[in-house]
Amino acid sequence: MPHTLLGLSGALRTGSTNRKLLREAARLYGADSYIEADLDLPLYDGDDEDRDGIPEAVNLLIRQLSEADAVLIATPEYNGGITGVLKNALDWISRHSEKPLVGKPVAVMSAAAGRAGGVRGQTMLRTCLVPFRPRIALASEVGIADSGNAFDADGKLISDRYAASVQTLMDTLRAEVDG
Repeated sequence: MPHTLLGLSGALRTGSTNRKLLREAARLYGADSYIEADLDLPLYDGDDEDRDGIPEAVNLLIRQLSEADAVLIATPEYNGGITGVLKNALDWISRHSEKPLVGKPVAVMSAAAGRAGGVRGQTMLRTCLVPFRPRIALASEVGIADSGNAFDADGKLISDRYAASVQTLMDTLRAEVDG
């Protein structure tokens, strides 16, 4: 059966190691289709929502989440937590009448400059995901440390150990999708 993955990166930078991690995870998963969502959304403001409704960029994200078989989320760790970009996206998703993450298989991972690889950000992300009720793929945490030096020129992980950890997480996610 064809599998479509949607990637959410907590970093907006084009060359972000979290974007590289998402693409490498999708490759290791063997997805038929991989789409990376654009989380460059307006800052959530209830007054703006009351006046203008849900922005089209958020409606697109909701459609992408609904249509995906599974979701990959990679977040850097900023000050011990997730980025404002990712939290803002979650805030917008929570405001929509559709609840596209309920029961959706989700894999959480991180890439960061520090030696812990962003795992504290993952802990916060899992907490933030609780109200959405996804099916989080449970495998060993994937936290890519010193992430600026973890990928080759083609975006593949240099370390066999990291690649094996991502592969295990993707195998676990695939099992969630295949049920």
